[in-house]
Amino acid sequence: MSINITPESGTPRSGVINVVPTQSLPRQSFRPGQIDPVAGRATVSYVEQAVDLVRSGRASSIVACPHNETSVNAAGIKFNGYPGLLAELLKLPKDEIFLMLVAGNLRIVHVTLHERLADAIERLSSELIVRAGTVANEALIRMGIAIPRIGMFGINPHAGEEGLFGDDDRKITEPAAMLLRKDGLKIEGPMGADVLLSLRDMDAYIAMYHDQGHIPIKLLAPRHAIALSIGGGVTFSSVGHGSAFNIAGKGIADPEAVVRTIHLVAGLPDGSQKDSS
Repeated sequence: MSINITPESGTPRSGVINVVPTQSLPRQSFRPGQIDPVAGRATVSYVEQAVDLVRSGRASSIVACPHNETSVNAAGIKFNGYPGLLAELLKLPKDEIFLMLVAGNLRIVHVTLHERLADAIERLSSELIVRAGTVANEALIRMGIAIPRIGMFGINPHAGEEGLFGDDDRKITEPAAMLLRKDGLKIEGPMGADVLLSLRDMDAYIAMYHDQGHIPIKLLAPRHAIALSIGGGVTFSSVGHGSAFNIAGKGIADPEAVVRTIHLVAGLPDGSQKDSS
């Protein structure tokens, strides 16, 4: 293995690691374990440069390490996670890129993500869920699942229990499931998340909000989950855990999630997610 340090990395070659120098974070500003707007601004800069490398054909995929949302926002940059930033850089509506968390054979796609729960529920619509389901189906096909089976979580407990626990699911998730089935997708539900997960016979699940999808993944793989941004036409993945400020700079972090993420991304076919569906 050799390392090639050059501002023009060129075409990737087997056995060679091309390193692209960047001045995004000055050496004197490197302070592990601290919330710092300089580091937050550098995080965004790294993603911008990585996206440029992919769009220019000099790289095929992006694997990002954990970020700290507080540091990025401290820099005056509105930021609620990689999917939203990726959408902004690709000049796409933020609701065209969704987060898929992966832990082994468990895959959960999030319709909404980092926002106040009341706002997430207010923003949910059948149209948004249909977009998430369509993008999830495309991503699963790209991952080698010819006819994906997708379970849809309800919004309320027991998906509303025939209106006993609210009519949100009658108005939002049930019409979304019908529309997706009309488009030929194999959709199960909406159903209570607890019941659907206990069956464990789906290729992926659609969660309505952050904790509904994150908690099962974190219980199964606290530090080893993969976070795949789907729907933007650029292969972009990160890890499912945070930046662990309590151990930053100590050299004891577990790299397993990053390794798994690289393996997942390396196994995906080249090209955009949209074009390969």
